[in-house]
Amino acid sequence: MNDAPDTTGLDLSAAGPARDRGELFTLEAGAYRAEISSVGAILESLTIGGRDLLVRSPETGPMQFYRGAIVAPWPNRIGDGTYTWDGQEIRTALTEPERGNALHGLVCFQAFSPTALSEDELVLRTELFPSPGYPFHLLLTVHYALDPQEGLTTTVTARNLGAQDAPYGVCPHPYLVAGTEPLDTWSLQVETGTVLTVTEDRLLPTGTAPVTPGGDFDFRTAKTLGPLFIDHAFTDLGRDGQGRVVVSVSAPGGTGVELTAGPECPWLQIHTGDRPEPENNRRGLAVEPMTCPPDAFRSGTDVVRLTSGAEHAASWSLRGW
Repeated sequence: MNDAPDTTGLDLSAAGPARDRGELFTLEAGAYRAEISSVGAILESLTIGGRDLLVRSPETGPMQFYRGAIVAPWPNRIGDGTYTWDGQEIRTALTEPERGNALHGLVCFQAFSPTALSEDELVLRTELFPSPGYPFHLLLTVHYALDPQEGLTTTVTARNLGAQDAPYGVCPHPYLVAGTEPLDTWSLQVETGTVLTVTEDRLLPTGTAPVTPGGDFDFRTAKTLGPLFIDHAFTDLGRDGQGRVVVSVSAPGGTGVELTAGPECPWLQIHTGDRPEPENNRRGLAVEPMTCPPDAFRSGTDVVRLTSGAEHAASWSLRGW
C-alpha cells in the first residue's frame, strides 16, 4: 500500500517560493521567543520582551557569517583541510579557500527533520553519511528547550552509527547582542586562563600563552570592549558552582545577555565580529563554547573519539535581561 499523496497534475507554483533555510519553528516561554530553521538547525533569533539577543541573518539566502549555526563534526578550522585519523590521511573540502582551511564542519547547511515539537521545545535530527572528507557515519540530534527564567538551552548529541571510531567536535556560533548601543561600549566578563596564539593570515594555532592579569584579554571583572579586536580561543576557563563557564555581555543602558556552557566544552572562542562591510562590522560578539580547539583534527587536542554506537552530548544556554 502506497500512502504517498498523488501529486499528478498538481500546480506546485501556487504555493509560492519555498523558504531558503527550510521550515521555521517558533518557541515561546514567558518573555522569551526563539526561532529555529530546519536547515542547519540554525538558531535564527532569540528575543526577550521583543529585544534581540542575537544578530539575525537576512531572511532570504543562506545563513550569513554562520550566525546561529550548529558547528559539527569539527568546530572552527582544519588547516589545509587535511588530517590523519588512525593512520588514514583524509582530505576534506576547503570551505575557507582564502585562508586554505576547512571551516565549521559539515552540517551548517544540511537539512534537519523535526522529531518533537511543543510550545517550548524542539528536537531536530540529521544523519551525516560518510564522505571522502569525513568517512564516518553520525546521527546528530539538536534539542532546544526554552524556559521563562533560564532562557534557551541547546543540547547537541552525536551518535556514531558506523563501524569505525570517528573524530568529533561541536560548538554553537551565536553572535550575542547586549543592547542597542555600539559593541565598543559593551562590557564583557569571563574568566579565562590561557589563550591560543594563532597566525595572523590563516588564524591557525601556533601555541598557547597565559592570559596576562590586567592585559587586553583579562575579563575576570567586567571590562568595556572599546576598539579591542578579539578572534581567539581560550581555555583554562573559570567555572561556577555547577561547573559552567559563564560569559556575560552587558550594555550601558542596563540590558545584557549571558551564555553558559558545561564542562564538556573546555574551550571558548570569542570574536568581536570585525568585518570590512560597514553594515556588518562589529554588530555582535561571537561566543562559541567548543569541545575542542581550532585545528584539533590535526593536533588531536581534545578531539572526542566516538566509538561505534557511542554517544556524546554537549549543552549551552542563553538568557537575557
